[in-house]
Amino acid sequence: MSATTFLKEFLKAGFIGTLIFLVLALIQFATGNFRLTWDTFWYEYGINQMYSISLYLVNVPFFNYMISKYGSDLFKFKRLSLAFLGTITITLSCLFFVNMFIVTIIRGGTVTGFLENQQLDYYWVGLLIAVVVTGIFYAVYYYKHKKETQVQQQKIIAKTASAQFDALKNQLDPHFLFNSLNVLTSLIEENPQAATKFTTALSKVYRYVLEQKNKELVTVEEELKFARLYMSLIKMRFEDSISFTAPENVSNPEAKVVPLSLQLLLENAVKHNQVTPSKKLHISIFEKDGNLVIQNNLQPKKILRESSGVGLQNIYQRYGLLTQRPVLVEKSAAQFTVTIPMLTNVSVVPQNQETYISEKRMERAKEYVEKLKGFYIHLTIYCIFIPVFIWLNYRSNAGFPWAIFPIVGWGFGVMGHASETFDWNPFFNKSWEERKIKQFMDDEN
Repeated sequence: MSATTFLKEFLKAGFIGTLIFLVLALIQFATGNFRLTWDTFWYEYGINQMYSISLYLVNVPFFNYMISKYGSDLFKFKRLSLAFLGTITITLSCLFFVNMFIVTIIRGGTVTGFLENQQLDYYWVGLLIAVVVTGIFYAVYYYKHKKETQVQQQKIIAKTASAQFDALKNQLDPHFLFNSLNVLTSLIEENPQAATKFTTALSKVYRYVLEQKNKELVTVEEELKFARLYMSLIKMRFEDSISFTAPENVSNPEAKVVPLSLQLLLENAVKHNQVTPSKKLHISIFEKDGNLVIQNNLQPKKILRESSGVGLQNIYQRYGLLTQRPVLVEKSAAQFTVTIPMLTNVSVVPQNQETYISEKRMERAKEYVEKLKGFYIHLTIYCIFIPVFIWLNYRSNAGFPWAIFPIVGWGFGVMGHASETFDWNPFFNKSWEERKIKQFMDDEN
């Protein structure tokens, strides 16, 4: 344990001891057994702090050891029972030696007399208080650990979702290029002049594919514009055998969809249906209830190419990582319909270093604000209780200003909290650390 850590723990122990002393004094006052006088107050307060600080400083290392060794497994019944058994053993041992110190050193007794007069009644109050305080520590740690675990789980889920999303997006490049080259191959055999135009248009289409590579969502307007460009490619091959309609504008310009989702659905419609002058393929895109509907008449090919399953399954999975709203597929004897949700206010995982650093800074800022808020709440409660102590002092008719002691003791606790919150220490501050580091580095050189 470093000197700075020891000082902080010592101040915490003093603060907890003061609270315990205050609670016991209030209980005595409420039950009519308040017998403290000016002459006895210092002695009783000092004895109380001796017990409190000693018990705290021997139990905290054991508490930290159990936490570091077992972590979340500590809260299983067997290990938690072992932890409390250890606490009881340590506490009784500490109480024994503190009692011996008080009797032999402070009161001037002998070790033999101390051992002869030992009774269990001398231990149960201190043991009860120690067990209660330790139980509070374990409860606070369990609550904190549970919250941290939830945060870690959310981070893991987010990272996993990001990795899955990247994998799904990376499927699109070879998938799209493979199918486009198949179309180009067919077109070269059937119409070389159209193949030249197709190659030029294909470069524009593929540029869009590359631009959307690192995006989770694009606006519906962008995707519709690309869909019209893509269908112009398809019409170069099938000419008047395809009828395609799509809205020029959308009701919500901020609405977004998964990129290349329309291209995949349009490609599937062409791939799995007959497209001839006598059997025209009619494809239409329209809005309905906050969704984008892609619909085509159903005239399946008699001999289908083996499907890779990338297209529709890819859309299912990518939407599943971004929203709870489903992708709906309806198939009847006459038509095939796919409904994809238009999304708004969707949070996505940051993809670049700048955004990642910004979020980390935001997390640190939030943590500091929480610490600051906790300190201000502590300080406010302390300020409220100062007049309460003074009033109780006045009502007790004790004849001496005993309220100054809990006020000062609690004040030390507030100072310790402030030191931890603002990272300030009058003895071992940052400049002291820097000087020591420089000194050790110079000594080694």
